[in-house]
Amino acid sequence: MKDETDLLAIIASHAGRDGPLLPILHDVQAAHACVSPEAEALIAKALNLTRAEVHGVVSFYHDFTPEADPRPEVQLCRAEACQARGVEALLPAAEAAAGVRVKLSTVYCLGLCSAGPAARVGNTLHARLDEARLVSLVERA
Repeated sequence: MKDETDLLAIIASHAGRDGPLLPILHDVQAAHACVSPEAEALIAKALNLTRAEVHGVVSFYHDFTPEADPRPEVQLCRAEACQARGVEALLPAAEAAAGVRVKLSTVYCLGLCSAGPAARVGNTLHARLDEARLVSLVERA
């Protein structure tokens, strides 16, 4: 089974590392666009953890998804600082621009509190967004 072999290779690449669970989960998410229940079980077995422990981490962090979603994703910060800078007023236009083609996700703090509202597409952060800039960002995603 190719996926299992790939998962085992990812797990092996973190052998001997302290606290390998999060790095493994990030690598699995990057390689497979999700952390499936089957992957959770394999990771749990390899790390001598329960499935519940692994699932608890997967379900806690917004970075991990149980199923692959082929749509591009725009993560929009809706933490207090971005709310104070007007992010809520931008949501209707962003949602309209996203439609069903783009996944618009809420995250809480991208670390740009003084330069909000902020969003992330892939590994790129965007700050000081107004409605026009956010809509353009969503349309280009």
